[in-house]
Amino acid sequence: MQWLLESVLLVLLAATLFHAIRLERALSVLKRDRAALESLVDGFNSSTRTAEIGIERLRAAAEGAGKQVERQTETASGLRDDLLFLIERGERLADRLDALVRAARPLVPPAPVVSAPLVPPAPVVSAPLVPPGPEAPAGGPAPEGDGPEMPPASDREGAGPRSQAERDLLRALRLNR
Repeated sequence: MQWLLESVLLVLLAATLFHAIRLERALSVLKRDRAALESLVDGFNSSTRTAEIGIERLRAAAEGAGKQVERQTETASGLRDDLLFLIERGERLADRLDALVRAARPLVPPAPVVSAPLVPPAPVVSAPLVPPGPEAPAGGPAPEGDGPEMPPASDREGAGPRSQAERDLLRALRLNR
């Protein structure tokens, strides 16, 4: 019986030895994986710090851009107010000018529309009349070089038929004098 007991003990010791070897191998794999896991955790921590720094930089850039947009919005708001004021002034001036033009139209009869001739008219030269004197007969033409002479109509600046807008503008200017 003693032998039997020793053999059972031997079998149990062999099984324990077998399990101890397996456990030791598993522990060595765990130690090796633990080193890899620690390097992985260190890399993850490094990546996290880099991401946090990037987020801070992004936040600072966003705040700077927000402040710049706010300044530009304030400037644009001021310019908008100035433009609204100028538009209102322009509308008031346009209303006044329109009222003046409307007031001037009934006073002046509409001028007939004259179509431009195909051939320009020959310049009309008329000599101004001068009072009778010893050199000229009464009612006769003035001698050359005496007194101011008006240029012919064709030599005037802006000669020819004028548009209705030009005539209206000239009338309004004459009325304001």
